[in-house]
Amino acid sequence: MAGELKIFGGRAHPALVAEICDYLNLEAGKVSAFNFSDGETFCQVEENVRGSDVFIVQPTCGPVNENLMELLIMLDSFKRSSASRVTAVIPYYGYARQDKKDRPRVPITAKLVADLISRAGADRVLTMDLHADQIQGFFDVPVDHLFAAPVLLEAVRDLGIPDLVVVSPDAGGVERARAIAKRLGAGLAIIDKRRTAPNEAEVMHLIGDVEGCNALVVDDIIDTAGTLSKSVEALKAKGANRVLAAGVHGILSGPAIKRIANSPLEMVLITNTTPVDDKLAKLPKLRPLSVAPLLGEAIRRIHENSSVSSLFV
Repeated sequence: MAGELKIFGGRAHPALVAEICDYLNLEAGKVSAFNFSDGETFCQVEENVRGSDVFIVQPTCGPVNENLMELLIMLDSFKRSSASRVTAVIPYYGYARQDKKDRPRVPITAKLVADLISRAGADRVLTMDLHADQIQGFFDVPVDHLFAAPVLLEAVRDLGIPDLVVVSPDAGGVERARAIAKRLGAGLAIIDKRRTAPNEAEVMHLIGDVEGCNALVVDDIIDTAGTLSKSVEALKAKGANRVLAAGVHGILSGPAIKRIANSPLEMVLITNTTPVDDKLAKLPKLRPLSVAPLLGEAIRRIHENSSVSSLFV
């Protein structure tokens, strides 16, 4: 065991930090962070962490660059404060969508950010529903990859939706949708999506039968909701009755709130890997779900050197 367990949080998502600490019956560690007038981030650990097992909770959600930089600075602060082990808890891993060189002269930012986090002082990383599984291999430190599926499954079962078909909005999400459909005993449909530009998608074809059924669109990230709104249109055109959606990371940037509000979507399930309070106030269709118990239990098991993968058996 790597010293006393201590939980610290950056400014990205203090509500999630508080929930995790409540689950673990711990007080959040004291750390101060602020910005100088030119935007530089300052961080100071306000308590002794020498020999401690430190977990820093900081999703790299919007403002992405500011929250990422704050995470890097906090990692450096704790490493220089002689913490025994420092784990970066990143419920939402930003820059994950650029995970391969699929066009000429483009970066692989998922790898770049992984290198930055490793070099800044993280001994291991705890994250949730990465956009692509191979991102785990971009890190030079151990990665514990959690899945929000148990949380989403429980919420969907509680809704008791009859004649359910789980829909993947693109080919990349088929494995996720298939796993959820199998556990729910539901049908499966796939949307063939062609992306015309960043944050823009055009639905081309629906594979599967949704006529007279209730559809649940499952995705990892709901950002501008362009893919989601096009998917809903396609499902309704093919005769779906009710259409709901479930997303792990509810980024909901740009026109997302307006698109969802104006769509036939009945409900959107999202987790609190990113802050949800402001979004909920603007969009009553949202149903937020907490992943704090899942993250808290994973933190406990990492600290005690016990199995994390058994959470999903």
